[in-house]
Amino acid sequence: MSPWSWFLLPTLCFLPTGADPRRGAPASASCELKPQQSELNSFLWTIKRDPPSYFFGTIHVPYTRVWDFIPDNSKEAFQQSSIVYFELDLTDPYTISALTSCQMLPQGENLQDVLPRDIYCRLKRHLEYVKLMMPSWMTPDQHGKGLYADYLFNAIAGNWERKRPIWVMLMVNSLTEVDIKSRGVPVLDLYLAQEAERLRKQTGAVEKVEEQCHPLNGLNFSQVIFALNQTLLQQESLRAGSLQIPYTTEDLIKHYNCGDLSSVIFSHDSSQVPNFINATLPPQERVTAQEIDSYFRQELIYKRNERMGKRVKALLEEFPDKGFFFAFGAGHFMGNNTVLDVLRREGYEVEHAPAGRTINKEKSQTPSLGPTFSSIFAPEVPAVDMRAPEAAFVAHSLFLPHESPPGSADLGGGAEPKYRKKRRRPRPQRRHRLRQFSDLWVRLEERNEEPLEAGSRHPMCCGIVSWSHSSRSPFWIGPSPPSCSSFTVGIPTTASW
Repeated sequence: MSPWSWFLLPTLCFLPTGADPRRGAPASASCELKPQQSELNSFLWTIKRDPPSYFFGTIHVPYTRVWDFIPDNSKEAFQQSSIVYFELDLTDPYTISALTSCQMLPQGENLQDVLPRDIYCRLKRHLEYVKLMMPSWMTPDQHGKGLYADYLFNAIAGNWERKRPIWVMLMVNSLTEVDIKSRGVPVLDLYLAQEAERLRKQTGAVEKVEEQCHPLNGLNFSQVIFALNQTLLQQESLRAGSLQIPYTTEDLIKHYNCGDLSSVIFSHDSSQVPNFINATLPPQERVTAQEIDSYFRQELIYKRNERMGKRVKALLEEFPDKGFFFAFGAGHFMGNNTVLDVLRREGYEVEHAPAGRTINKEKSQTPSLGPTFSSIFAPEVPAVDMRAPEAAFVAHSLFLPHESPPGSADLGGGAEPKYRKKRRRPRPQRRHRLRQFSDLWVRLEERNEEPLEAGSRHPMCCGIVSWSHSSRSPFWIGPSPPSCSSFTVGIPTTASW
């Protein structure tokens, strides 16, 4: 999977709860030697005031892959801050329902009604391939926790025929072996949100779901078809072994852990859409790719940075006696026109906080009666029942109550609420499990669509898809004809692995 896929897509090796974050990790994702605290890379910025507030840059990967490389002063800033803010409210059920609605085609429409026939057939064939391969992609740890391939496939790709093509494109980008192996570990953003709830911190979001979702639906039809076609071509080439992705998730983790603050790779993670520009495209297609890149850079980076920065400013002014911890994607703090630039233009002094620098204590805050620093930040999450399909995407199943933020009575409604406030509510019983959010775009509802089966016939695709085992290695996938003729895919036997 590419590192820029939508929102919180965990992409790396699945690790059981409490495992060493780097055990079994590819060498490329870890620094050669674990550095001293003062040598660690820091994605922490201090907003200088009394009490201080902080910006912290995250990446959308399993937290176990980066936690040991996050400096202690970043963790201490999180602990000391009384209010924690994210891009979106990661634990609000409304987030899921709103994103589900945003993804769906208008009532009564299906993908086969809107996609060109050849692209629809290629998409269906690719999903059949993924479903067939998924059992072999899963790790023994995942199987041991009761996570089954069919459940996982349905959780990610269920109801795919009702999704808008742009969301299907993002879904296809996430259906790779390395992504599947990571399912079950919270990404860094979600882990911080869970910790904030566990510590009974006040939490909130600076964006609405619609503000992140609608720009994707704003592409015109020809651009969407181009993007989906390019994504399928990429996946077909990857399966055939004729293509390597320039930026992998392993690269992203290495940059985050090992100190290369490259705005290019982190901007991909924050915009969360692939870059289709490459030198092999014909001139007209290159123009289309550049238009898409420019559109998303403007809508998903620059406009969001401006909006997020202004809302941060409003919060700081509304609550001058509170310490905030703003955890946003690292790409929002790098390059040009960043969130930091917005605050500086408004007169705030914002400076980078290197690893090893002492975090000032908040003068305006009473001491916390919660767990100690060491117990708060042990990289563990509660055990989870992996038998339910949605359990692959959550770290725990119980919501903790929120405290109402100061002045929240004045902040309900309006076009740009400063807080999305939550009422204190009792813990739900486990039999009434509330679905939580880890991979934001994933639909986690019951599905009634026709299941994908190898060897199945679809009325729109004129051939029968057949799967055959072969001793060849690596596996071979036949070319995709323009007219949905039948084809055969060779899958390696166990002897050929």
